[in-house]
Amino acid sequence: MDMPPGEPNRSTDEARGPRLREIPIRLMVPNLITVLAICAGLTGIRLAFEARYELAVAMVLLAAFLDGIDGRIARLLKATSKFGVQMDSLADIINFGVAPALVSYAFLLDGARSLGWIAALLYAIAAGLRLARFNVMEDRGIKAPWQSEFFVGVPAPMGALLMLLPVYLGFLGVERTPLFIYGSVVYTVGIGYLLVSRLPVWSGKSSKIRRDMTFPIMLLVVLYVALLMSYTWEVLSVTVVAYLCVLPFSARAWKRRYGTITIEDERTHV
Repeated sequence: MDMPPGEPNRSTDEARGPRLREIPIRLMVPNLITVLAICAGLTGIRLAFEARYELAVAMVLLAAFLDGIDGRIARLLKATSKFGVQMDSLADIINFGVAPALVSYAFLLDGARSLGWIAALLYAIAAGLRLARFNVMEDRGIKAPWQSEFFVGVPAPMGALLMLLPVYLGFLGVERTPLFIYGSVVYTVGIGYLLVSRLPVWSGKSSKIRRDMTFPIMLLVVLYVALLMSYTWEVLSVTVVAYLCVLPFSARAWKRRYGTITIEDERTHV
C-alpha cells in the first residue's frame, strides 16, 4: 500500500533498528582504560606461563593500578555510565582475582600440586564474592555512616597485593622449599578468607590531615614511589607486612566504637 506523501516509513525504520548517535570522546576514555587493564591482567597470565615471572607480576600490578583509576577518571570527566560499571566489575574479577591467582600458581603453588590449585581457586572465588558484596553495598540508596571509614573485609585490590607476597619473597631469593610452598598455600587461603570475612578494615576515606602536614606527606609519597621503583620487591613486601599489621588495630577501633570485632550487619549503626 502506498504511503501518504510526507508520511515516514515506520516499518522500514523499525527494521533498521535503533539509530546510532554520536557520543563525546571523553565518555570513551574510562572504558578504554578498563580495557587496557584487562589486557594487562591477561598478559600477566600469559607471561607467567612463559616463566617470565617478574614481568608477569609487573603486568598484574599495572592492571590493578589502571583498574583503580578508571572509576576516578570517569567521575572527573563526568563520564560514568552503567556500561562502564559492568565493564569495571568484569575487569576487577580478572585483575584482582583470576590474574594474581594464576600467576602465583604458575610461579609457586604448582609445587603443591592439587593443593596449590585448590588454594588458587579458593582465592579467585573469594575475590569474586568480595567484589559482588561491594557492588551490592554500593547500589544501596542509603549508606551507613561507618561505610566512609571502614570496609567489610579486605578490599579486592589490596587482597591481590597481599596474595602475591610469597611471589615477592621468591624474587628476593627465598628458596621454593616444600615448607615455603605449603606455607604459601595456607597463606593464600588465609588471604581469601580475609576478603570474604566481615572484618572491619579502615579505609581512610574520611581521614583529614593538618594543612602544615601537606608538604611532608607529599615528600613521603615521593620517597615511597622512588623506593618502589628502585627496590620494588623489598618495598612491596614491607608494604604487605605493614598492612597486615594494621588489620588488628582496625578491628580494635571498630570494637571500641560498636562493641563487636566484626561487622555483623551492614544495615546496623545507620
